[in-house]
Amino acid sequence: MPDPTRFALFFAAALLLAVTPGPGIFYVAARSLAGGRGEGLASSFGTGLGGLVHVLAGALGVSALVLASAELFTALKLAGAAYLVWLGIRTILVARRDAATAIVAGRPVPPMGPRRAFREGAVVEALNPKTAAFFLAFIPQFVDPAAGSVALQFIALGTISVLLNTLADIAVAFAASRIRQGAAAARPNLVRRLREGSGAAMVALGVGLAFAKRPA
Repeated sequence: MPDPTRFALFFAAALLLAVTPGPGIFYVAARSLAGGRGEGLASSFGTGLGGLVHVLAGALGVSALVLASAELFTALKLAGAAYLVWLGIRTILVARRDAATAIVAGRPVPPMGPRRAFREGAVVEALNPKTAAFFLAFIPQFVDPAAGSVALQFIALGTISVLLNTLADIAVAFAASRIRQGAAAARPNLVRRLREGSGAAMVALGVGLAFAKRPA
């Protein structure tokens, strides 16, 4: 592990990046608003698993191979972008459908369930090449070759970063589910608009990802 000063700098930077909104946070918010705290927490753990995929891939050199190949980077980028756009559009459509169904039937629509939320959260993060680029560009700055295995240091620091990201997602899940509980009965249209906003954010992030350039 790096010396305490270097680790403190790493922790501060990783914490700042963890609270910066990204695809994972918006997906967690959408799932929490739609299905409550259970789905939100499941999707948080899913995005954490997707982040660990990038950590292990970075330690093994797979991420470096993807980023070095224009074809592989483009394939992963477009797959991730298409998935985000599809999730965003579906989030908007389902939010409108659920609101209409709740008005007609007089009861809320059953949630999708934590298992599906977990799977989708993992895919959202695993298909994001920007996460791979971040780990390969950010973590090596804090690795000390004299302190031991570079790969193990990469995994340790990457895991800490993923844990911070997951904690931020969990905080979003609690906040969004509280909004859902408080506004579902009194202001159902507010929940619908918030879900639509999360869906629109995912679409925008997907479009931005589609035009992302391969790091030099």
